Amino acid sequence: MSYDDTCKYLAEKYPAAFANWLLGIPSPNVEILKTELTNEPIRADAITFLRTANQILHLEFQTLPYSDPPIPLRMLDYSVRLKRQYRCSVTQVVIFLQQTSSEAVFTEDYRDDTTTHRYRVIRLWEQEPAVFLTHPGLLPLATLTQTESPETLLTQVAEQIATISDQEQQKIIGSCTQIFAGLRFEKDLIRQLFREEIMQASVIYQDILQQGLQQGVQRGRQQGEAIVILRILNRRLGTINPFLQEQIRGLSTFLLEELAEALLDFYKTEDLVNWLRRRDPKQAQLSLIIRLLNRRLGEVEVSLIERLQGLSIEQLELLGEVLLDFAEIGDLVSWLEEQDELTATD
Repeated sequence: MSYDDTCKYLAEKYPAAFANWLLGIPSPNVEILKTELTNEPIRADAITFLRTANQILHLEFQTLPYSDPPIPLRMLDYSVRLKRQYRCSVTQVVIFLQQTSSEAVFTEDYRDDTTTHRYRVIRLWEQEPAVFLTHPGLLPLATLTQTESPETLLTQVAEQIATISDQEQQKIIGSCTQIFAGLRFEKDLIRQLFREEIMQASVIYQDILQQGLQQGVQRGRQQGEAIVILRILNRRLGTINPFLQEQIRGLSTFLLEELAEALLDFYKTEDLVNWLRRRDPKQAQLSLIIRLLNRRLGEVEVSLIERLQGLSIEQLELLGEVLLDFAEIGDLVSWLEEQDELTATD
């Protein structure tokens, strides 16, 4: 998730701040370990190794309260692998970012008939903001902490960021803060407090852009621009669902360039959905459905495509829901005939 990537960046860039917050160690000698664990490699979000205490601090950041496999089982698995690989004490902390009443965020152990494994759970919305306002590496998380006045808290964070003397650090921390703030605040308020240039100029944004442009050269301009945009959207909004991904891949180069400019104003998935709807919604819907039909049933004949073009937006939306039940092209033909009959009846 984009939030995972941002948390991982902060934990690895400012490990001492996280160690001080979670373990109470003021100035530890911290080594960042590779996050790939042996035995069918898996990746944990952020792992830091405190040499002075001879222990590993394993941080697991979660936006949503559920995962597959479930979080308790994952924590048991990570712990066993870390102990086997490094043979030292392991402290595990699951940090939930977005407020929820789900039972999962109050679960602090794994249990079955023979095994009990405990780990710490931190719900950011229950944490006092003071400790997060004292270090640049924790400032982005401060936006999600406990407060009776969220707007005042966000203003405090913005003011603290403005005091960072290193301009590059200020830009990066500002960028990370905007990403987390999108989980709690309306985009207009975030715009008021953070200059848009911070996001555009940040190293994270530029790194994503550069990687995507390199791929674009290899795969063609339109496809390459789609890759760039999807990478940025996934980092900014979280994983984009497959339906929206297909819509974006089907946009023309011109519309992709428009989207590249507009996405810096997106703070939640609904912003992207609304933008797509305003850009020839019927054509975008039609292009997506044709691609899905081609994948499911094989190449759709031109005569059928012409019939699809005559459908209303409402009919296209309905078709998008039912086409997964089609097993052969005849199912599509039958569905179109049913729509013709309904239209004639009306």
